[in-house]
Amino acid sequence: MYVGEIMKNKGVGVIAVAGDQTVMEVLRLFRDNNIGFVVVSQSGGRHLGTLSERDCCNAVAEYGAEAAAMRVADIMNRDIATCSTRDLLPVAMEIMTQRRTRHVLVMDGDDVVGVVSIGDVVKHRLDEAQVTEQELQDYICGARYH
Repeated sequence: MYVGEIMKNKGVGVIAVAGDQTVMEVLRLFRDNNIGFVVVSQSGGRHLGTLSERDCCNAVAEYGAEAAAMRVADIMNRDIATCSTRDLLPVAMEIMTQRRTRHVLVMDGDDVVGVVSIGDVVKHRLDEAQVTEQELQDYICGARYH
């Protein structure tokens, strides 16, 4: 399966924040939207980095309570992990594994079309396993095979 197909199934788009927003503002955004990852961009849509729950936790571990008032630009990840809509899912999985990240930006050329997460990968693999199981049961029982 191609990453673009996963984007079609889950929907496209990303939530973006500005680099001058505070960590506390983004943590509330995470909570309110039940997410754990955002793109950090400037006006005009240029992507500066990403911010995950892990980045926020690391900031709290390093700076303590002061982290809540810090600017997102001060703790964001500037080394953005990306894949293409035309990449096979194992490519995105390899990027996640090598980069030790749970989220990869999905690009269509220069445009960000979405985020593929480890949860999306697990859902896809689970769906595949269930289809395979049903096909094997049908084969063993002789259903649909005449």
